[in-house]
Amino acid sequence: MSKLLNGVSPLPHLGVIRVEGEDAAKFLQGQLTQDFVLLEPTQARLAAFCSAKGRMQASFVGLQRSPSEILLVCSRDILAPTLKRLSMFVLRAKARLTDASADFGLYGICGDAAKDLLPAVGEPWSKADIGQASAVRLYPADGQPRALWVAPADQPSPAGPALSPELWQWGEVRSGVATVTAPIVEAFVPQMLNYESVGGVNFKKGCYPGQEVVARSQFRGTLKRRAFVAHGEGEMAAGQEVFHSSDAEQPCGTVAQAAAAPDGGWDAIVSMQVSAAEHEGRLTVGGAAGPELRLQPLPYLLMTDI
Repeated sequence: MSKLLNGVSPLPHLGVIRVEGEDAAKFLQGQLTQDFVLLEPTQARLAAFCSAKGRMQASFVGLQRSPSEILLVCSRDILAPTLKRLSMFVLRAKARLTDASADFGLYGICGDAAKDLLPAVGEPWSKADIGQASAVRLYPADGQPRALWVAPADQPSPAGPALSPELWQWGEVRSGVATVTAPIVEAFVPQMLNYESVGGVNFKKGCYPGQEVVARSQFRGTLKRRAFVAHGEGEMAAGQEVFHSSDAEQPCGTVAQAAAAPDGGWDAIVSMQVSAAEHEGRLTVGGAAGPELRLQPLPYLLMTDI
């Protein structure tokens, strides 16, 4: 299947929030789950914007264009409300937030196209600047390297064969790293999507909205919900509930992201109770009589397993 993940895809479902000003990094430091003050030019950040209750309102790939300009790439369907919420916290900070989606071209690159573009060795969320463009290394999908390309809108697209947005979306699911979209806003604390294990949470940085809840979830007791990659024959969509045959009435999980699989069926990232995942029985989507769901191995180690 991984051979299908090769090429370059436009990403019309994503948008860009520009944060500019001398306090840009300092402002984001106080709002998001990752450390932006220590952001290096060769790095990007996966980060979440949480409510006071620690629930994810948005997720971003953040990268620095200059010392006073940081771009936050997020799902376009939540960009406007997220921009509005973030802007409420600017107060006296010397930072200005705008929707810069029209100013940048966003592309997904994977397979041989990514190998030709990226350094031979690199960790997820490392960044390489190529002319006026930035390439952020993402988590791989089925062993295939992947990158997010961000460049001014008037720049040419990266070189490589055309890849459909649908296949790119499938690769996103196969990577096991979910993006927050409208159907799942405030549905999860970051650990319910494994964000602490894929570079989305820094537990050493200062305060941000929801920090106490996120820290308590991590350090006081076992996490009860995790993200899993799963496959089913029926169509799936973010926000659908997942049920276990041991309890037909009470959902045990939620679909966080889903995409059609090129060989048939659908793949999904599902956040669900660990006890249900480990318990023998039948998992279904949408109800007890819905399509069956089969969990698959995670493509990365959880922090607790390292």
